[in-house]
Amino acid sequence: MMNSSAVLAAGLTVERGGHTVLHGLDLDIPRGAITGLLGPSGCGKTTLLRSIVGVQRIAAGRVEVLGVPAGSAALRDKVGYVTQAPSVYGDLSVTENLVYFAAVLGAPRQDPARVIAQVGLGGHEHDTVDRLSGGQRARVSLAAALLGHPELLVLDEPTVGLDPVLRQDLWRLFRGLADDGATLLVSSHVMDEATRCDKLLLMRDGRLLAHDTPEALLSTTGTADIDSAFLSLVEAGR
Repeated sequence: MMNSSAVLAAGLTVERGGHTVLHGLDLDIPRGAITGLLGPSGCGKTTLLRSIVGVQRIAAGRVEVLGVPAGSAALRDKVGYVTQAPSVYGDLSVTENLVYFAAVLGAPRQDPARVIAQVGLGGHEHDTVDRLSGGQRARVSLAAALLGHPELLVLDEPTVGLDPVLRQDLWRLFRGLADDGATLLVSSHVMDEATRCDKLLLMRDGRLLAHDTPEALLSTTGTADIDSAFLSLVEAGR
């Protein structure tokens, strides 16, 4: 894999229950940028993300992350993953969760305080997670993924259910992380988030419709927004 690539997939195929979920995907995600993974619910976005973090059994093809096979032990502290459902302990406080995960990762002792501030959870450090709102619990999961300064952040619909102000704050955080050299892969079914990304992967029915910059997609399809570009690509593929 070239040094400019954070993720490289070739012929990635995933089957589940006798059905093909991902159909031989080829993709190359650049380092130090925000790549948006966009498409309707059920199109295979989460399966692709699971394949990249190495927790999905694949039927064919290969996936390399930061130069090594996906799921390799060497990636343990280099990849942060946020699932759609909060992946922290509800009976522990925000700080207790983050101290625990920091110890597991071997992250610096001051990291919990740093990531709490990054995701805007100041004042909730000692709150038990199951007493938080859904948006706050999602931010605890994001904070856990930020521990140790991972090189790659894989975020599965991190802004779903959040109010517009918090969504804006998180995208500002994402941009800052990318500007500092991190690579972000952010999935969403909200097309208006596409303009916040450097590159886009548009998916439908387990296939990639496009892999380009937002500006290039609009130019190629002759459309004014990503919603229209997506529909144009779907129509062209029929």
